[in-house]
Amino acid sequence: MNINQLDKKFVWHPCTQMKDHETIPPIEIVKGEGCFLFDKSGKKYIDGISSWWVNLLGHCNPRLTAALQKQAAELEHVIFAGFTHEYGARLAAELCRIAPGNPVKVFYSDCGSAAVEVALKMSYQYWRQTGKPKKKRFVSISGAYHGETLGALSVGGIGLYRETFSPIMLDTFNVEGPNCFRCPYGKTRDTCSAECFEDMERVLTNHSDEIAAVFIEPLVQCANNMNIYSPVYLKKLRELTAKLNVHLVADEIAVGFGRTGKLFACEHANVVPDFMCISKGLTGGYMPFAATIVYDQKVYDAFYGEYTDYKAFYHSHSYTGNPMAARIGLEAIDILENGVMAELPGKINVLSEILGGLAELPNVGEIRQCGFIGAVELVADKKSKKAFPSAEKIGWQVYREALKRGALLRPLGDVIYFLTPLTISIETLKELGGIAKESIEEVVNSY
Repeated sequence: MNINQLDKKFVWHPCTQMKDHETIPPIEIVKGEGCFLFDKSGKKYIDGISSWWVNLLGHCNPRLTAALQKQAAELEHVIFAGFTHEYGARLAAELCRIAPGNPVKVFYSDCGSAAVEVALKMSYQYWRQTGKPKKKRFVSISGAYHGETLGALSVGGIGLYRETFSPIMLDTFNVEGPNCFRCPYGKTRDTCSAECFEDMERVLTNHSDEIAAVFIEPLVQCANNMNIYSPVYLKKLRELTAKLNVHLVADEIAVGFGRTGKLFACEHANVVPDFMCISKGLTGGYMPFAATIVYDQKVYDAFYGEYTDYKAFYHSHSYTGNPMAARIGLEAIDILENGVMAELPGKINVLSEILGGLAELPNVGEIRQCGFIGAVELVADKKSKKAFPSAEKIGWQVYREALKRGALLRPLGDVIYFLTPLTISIETLKELGGIAKESIEEVVNSY
């Protein structure tokens, strides 16, 4: 059997209606280099979405590859309970140095969903062990995405993910969040006072005695069509949670490590959370790895005691603190801080120019940008903001056209977005923008 035959017979792909592959087989990728992917025939694609947002510093980055090779030859893995190693300790120290505020501890796990589960359990157990057992519910906003394990789904707000599993999920509050493109208050994200915070304010004020934590994706809800909202909302949320004694969990899994133009999105609002969840770019896309960063020493102290107190945090992953992943993470931070972040403002300006050109197209309803994240929402009618019928799969058609032209621009519904490796050259970025424009025009004109 060839690879496509083996794939069809044995593989079940994520977020995929497998019936589609009967007519459109998956593309076999054989090589990655910088911002490019190469298929079996040798065709080259610009990776415009960082292969699901993880590939921060380009495919097969020489420095990350060297770090992985060196560590694999020395120590590939060791149990992280009762043992430690150089790179796990050093990476934790670096994360506490670069994260906003003054974090105190880092708890490792193996993926973003797991980092969220850790924060859920830590928050709940903290309140239980400090005399507030009623604080066992969590809050999230509409359109939120925090992962796909059951706990993480419970604090999500996307119906497509929640509905099937809702009978076995946690009982949480999901409040109406910002919707700046179709703002019910008639405001804009650049000038508003986050009037939409009123729903969150009502729930927190009325139920703070039973709420353990609020989960939020700072500034950009990536899976929710790259919904970008005002920093004012985040500031109000931090102020109120602090006042009402509710934990704030910042999910920086997708937006951390320079994606928004700063190392972490919370910095745009000068907000320091109680917990921060990170993953994806943490290893530059090389290995599954994640961390939950803890800010309050009181949280750590609540778990500290004699063995017979049974207060420890009983949560573990087989690959917690993996040495190869930790060493790559250290190298990725060094690359970011010593070159990549300094070059980012110029690339952000070029992305703004690209998005500005796309804004002129007749079926572009809104252009959204936060640092080096850009999104283009396609609509049937620009004036009324009326969406295309979902059955038309306009965004998917644009994706297929872009593949023909040599770019990976997998959409979110009818939202085409740019979330490239930070190391992309300006020349390649402009080429990607041109492919997006041509692909949108081709599909919309045909429609």
